[in-house]
Amino acid sequence: MWILFAFFSAIFAGLTAILSKIGIRNIDSNVATALRTIVVLVFSWIMVFITGSHVTISQISAYTLLFLVLSGLATGASWLCYFKALQIGDVNKVTPIDKSSTVLTMILAFILLGEDVTVIKAIAIVLIGAGTYLMIQKSRPSNVRPAAASDQGSDPNTSSAAGTGTDTESDAGSNFTSNQDPNQNQNPNGSLWLLYAAGAAVFASLTSILGKIGIEGVESNLGTAIRTIVVLIMAWLVVFVTKKQHTIRGIDKKSMIFLVLSGFATGGSWLCYYRALQDGPASIVVPIDKMSIVVTVAFSSLFLKEKLTVKSLTGLILITAGTLSLLI
Repeated sequence: MWILFAFFSAIFAGLTAILSKIGIRNIDSNVATALRTIVVLVFSWIMVFITGSHVTISQISAYTLLFLVLSGLATGASWLCYFKALQIGDVNKVTPIDKSSTVLTMILAFILLGEDVTVIKAIAIVLIGAGTYLMIQKSRPSNVRPAAASDQGSDPNTSSAAGTGTDTESDAGSNFTSNQDPNQNQNPNGSLWLLYAAGAAVFASLTSILGKIGIEGVESNLGTAIRTIVVLIMAWLVVFVTKKQHTIRGIDKKSMIFLVLSGFATGGSWLCYYRALQDGPASIVVPIDKMSIVVTVAFSSLFLKEKLTVKSLTGLILITAGTLSLLI
């Protein structure tokens, strides 16, 4: 059953990335994260009371609570980095880097949690690592005539910028035509999205390990709700420290709707993820959860008009193969 929960977690997580990308286009990413977390918190506690797990709060040990708090802090840091990266980078590029946390999580699970190292898991790490590299590898310069960024149907601020490849990663062997706006090469954000995405991956891997330890002594829904409180406090502290709270009044209705929807998707993903993590090994649950990249890429191509090259598609196939191999 935990495998089923892990796959549902992946589906909801994939929807989260797309809904959030649309919702944060005209909003400060830290404010967006804080607002989304309110929705996740409400959703999480509703599930706690529905399942009746609130009666076990007094039974939580100080040790378990410590790791839940640490996991929440890691989650908050991961979210802040991830949604900043989404705001200034392409979903098709940011998501693979974020999902590379799979490899680090598996390694940490072997070292810190004592989970078995098998040949299949080693092969999976290689496939997932190679696939991630192909999806983010920068392309060689192309002389293809550029077109306006708006032709892609995505926000012009989502450029990958010079040094990390064009929006479509045009290079030899690609079946797609570059739609890169020449003005995007002067994007002041440069490769900043790459650093934020890498930070999101590191903190996400720590979240999984700390969360695995933290939920061993608590019902999964309750553990998720407690962690969300920590994330909410952290997110709003960042908002007030950066003095962005005044921007909330300027959020348009459409953006707010998509932020709320992404919050519900995140809540669903979390509940399924920690339910799976409670019963299954972290070195397998986490990679399955990261299959959300398939959902994300499919929806980004359909709704955001972001295109995959042959190289990126190959990388996606390798990541998928590596993940599915863990089910053998």
